[in-house]
Amino acid sequence: MSEPQSAPDPRGTAPAPRRMKPAQLLFEPPEATADPEHFFGLESMEDPGALLARATELTIAFRAAADRATEFQAMAAAQLTDPRRFDRLPLAEVAERADWTEDYAQKMVEFGQSLMRSGSTVPPDID
Repeated sequence: MSEPQSAPDPRGTAPAPRRMKPAQLLFEPPEATADPEHFFGLESMEDPGALLARATELTIAFRAAADRATEFQAMAAAQLTDPRRFDRLPLAEVAERADWTEDYAQKMVEFGQSLMRSGSTVPPDID
């Protein structure tokens, strides 16, 4: 099982927080998402030790999910810009679709190409 890899940062510095609206969490019950105070039952936990443990588990899981989703973004960008495809997209189009700069899109394409060359196209087993 391969560990998720962080996406390249074209600035060469720590990534700045992105100001994008969060993706809907599809596995959370619809009635729970209607209540803005509800977040995976954390609001109802009274034991601070249990709350810390569960919140930490969620933080680690979300970071891993974000890293893995970024890998798939990179591979998709590499595939969409592949010059061997008759329907390839220009880098500017990929950047626009993903809300990236063209420079960042180029880094993501290169990252995706490296992932595909290394065989990282298969998601790890989930236990």
